[in-house]
Amino acid sequence: LQLAVADSSIRRVILRGHGASFSAGGDLTEFGSVADAGVAHIARTTRSPALLLSRISDRVTVEVQGACIGAGIELAAFCKKIIAKEDAFFQLPEIGFGLLPGSGGTASLTRRIGRYETALLAITGKTINSDEALELGLVDEIRSD
Repeated sequence: LQLAVADSSIRRVILRGHGASFSAGGDLTEFGSVADAGVAHIARTTRSPALLLSRISDRVTVEVQGACIGAGIELAAFCKKIIAKEDAFFQLPEIGFGLLPGSGGTASLTRRIGRYETALLAITGKTINSDEALELGLVDEIRSD
């Protein structure tokens, strides 16, 4: 992502997961593992993939399959185009851990699906399939391959 930010001649970036799922979200074992919350905040904000994606969003296509959960969909939602396989499903599970979406979800998802639908996903932790995501505008296309 840093290369694409630095080099505007890179016209297209494709992000995809390898394996059964695109992204299971953030590593929950990292939460609370740093003694200094300020240092943790600085590390997250200066090394933020959300910030990088927002800078090159017009050149990024995301291809998702299987689980696209938490940070996975929050980051993908910054990008110009999201293509989902039929088996893709989406969820913001943070509420179940007493957290709010934190990888840019409150900014990226609202741009794609609006405040109401973003709030509904964030507050309920509801899982939606690829067809529902297409209806909401969360994904742009569904592929069967």
